[in-house]
Amino acid sequence: MTLPYGLSSVKNHSLLLKTSHLCVPRSALGCFSPKESPLFKKNSTLFLSHNKHTSLPLKLVHPLATFSSYAEEDGDQQMQSSHESEAKGNAGDFSGMAQAFHISSKTARAITIVIAFSALSLPFFMKSLGQGLALKTKLLSYATLLFGFYMAWNIGANDVANAMGTSVGSGALTIRQAVITAAVLEFAGALLMGTHVTSTMQKGILMANVFQGKDMLLFSGLLSSLTAAGTWLQVASYFGWPVSTTHCIVGSMVGFGLVYGGAGAVFWSSLAKVASSWVISPLMGALVSFLVYKCIRRFVYSAPNPGQAAATAAPVAVFIGVASISSAAFPLSKIFPIALSQALACGAVGAIIFDRIIRDKLGHLLAKTKPLDTPQSHPKSIGFLSEIAGPTDTQLEIVYGVFGYMQVLSACFMSFAHGGSDVSNAIGPLAAALSILQRGATGGGGGEILIPMDVLAWGGFGIVAGLTMWGYRVIATIGKKITELTPTRGFAAEFAAASVVLFASKLGLPISATHTLVGAVMGVGFARGLNSVRAETVREIVASWLVTIPVGGTLAVIYTWVFNKILSYVL
Repeated sequence: MTLPYGLSSVKNHSLLLKTSHLCVPRSALGCFSPKESPLFKKNSTLFLSHNKHTSLPLKLVHPLATFSSYAEEDGDQQMQSSHESEAKGNAGDFSGMAQAFHISSKTARAITIVIAFSALSLPFFMKSLGQGLALKTKLLSYATLLFGFYMAWNIGANDVANAMGTSVGSGALTIRQAVITAAVLEFAGALLMGTHVTSTMQKGILMANVFQGKDMLLFSGLLSSLTAAGTWLQVASYFGWPVSTTHCIVGSMVGFGLVYGGAGAVFWSSLAKVASSWVISPLMGALVSFLVYKCIRRFVYSAPNPGQAAATAAPVAVFIGVASISSAAFPLSKIFPIALSQALACGAVGAIIFDRIIRDKLGHLLAKTKPLDTPQSHPKSIGFLSEIAGPTDTQLEIVYGVFGYMQVLSACFMSFAHGGSDVSNAIGPLAAALSILQRGATGGGGGEILIPMDVLAWGGFGIVAGLTMWGYRVIATIGKKITELTPTRGFAAEFAAASVVLFASKLGLPISATHTLVGAVMGVGFARGLNSVRAETVREIVASWLVTIPVGGTLAVIYTWVFNKILSYVL
């Protein structure tokens, strides 16, 4: 009998797993063999150690992906093989993409060619290209759309890890499943929740009146900002550094504004908020994830029946998460009592559905569980920060099964929300640049810029293309290189990051989703001990954060000079 979380029956403290073929739950994307797991090593046996006394030998398998990342004692060996495979992948983009998705290099090349052809040809069918305008204006609009696509491509390549990195690292999803899921949800989020109205000066970074009457200079600046931010994001993605796309575009626009508009062209208060988020975001993420993970260990791991405790706590967490996201993201009633009732109703429906899924998939295991007769079954004697031995055998299957499903759910929510929020970093400047071109050709006025649906879809397509071709690079950093993740740790990090971003955005606090998630993953590592966080990886990430704005600004200045020369020749 194949268990719903990818495990066969447990006997004598050994988890004997089928290695011929694995069927994942219906919520996953079909059936996958063990070979499809990026972390699967043939004929290998790892030891899952959750305390000093119990080691469980198990064959690698994935519940929705792989169980290999749960191993702690062999963590360094896993990391070594991960680095070796990464080195092979870096030999060529096609081989890296092929290895990540377990497809042939020819298939990877074909996918890349289709994406490139679509990116070059689709703009000709878009209304935003400028119907009935002069040929030069159409050509400039075409080039502008390509620059916007380039920025969106790099957002997808770097930021998809915000939603899916911890799920892949914990083994809840394979990279292939994560990318397919993210592609659908990111595009849907960009199309359905993307910002439909924006001002010419994206994010309130530049003073509009400084560039009044200098449309071509402003056009060059917007194009250079997209190109500069995209260039730095591409460099960061190549090396697997998770950087903030918002900071990239802000740094680029600040550099352009300072050089071509002077110090008075920049909203310095906005820049100060961005800089403060370098500290606020990771600290808040680390603190909340530390507390969430400690709560899991205190109230689930130390419960008399950990599996039953996890199955009971999960619907409560789903209720809170769905209700919070519904109130923040969906168009509810403007009357507060009605909106609150709608959000609570969404949360209740989500909790009921999730509870039924857990009972259906894990019910036969829950029926077999019995209260543990160990010191940890007396929670009154355990402090909040005490070291707690984790559950074993069937109890462990249930706990990881529950939190694996929860993590997939939270990853889907984050992916949808990210598509709706960060697509504006690409289409905001893009829409403003298109508006300047078409306003100059038709003699229209300024004001607010309406973003057409085809431009929103264009930005969503760019994000999907980027996460398909290069998304696996940063996913590896978030999921594996900061600290070892399991479903409980991955859920704690993801839930904490989503909560911090949601509430900080509501309160107007400066926050970065990327920085918050990195901090949350570090917080889970700190909860296990300082030595559980890889300092070298953290130093690289922090260094990439610090240089993002200066590098983006410098590149924007250079690109603006180049574009000005080209435009003066063309026009």
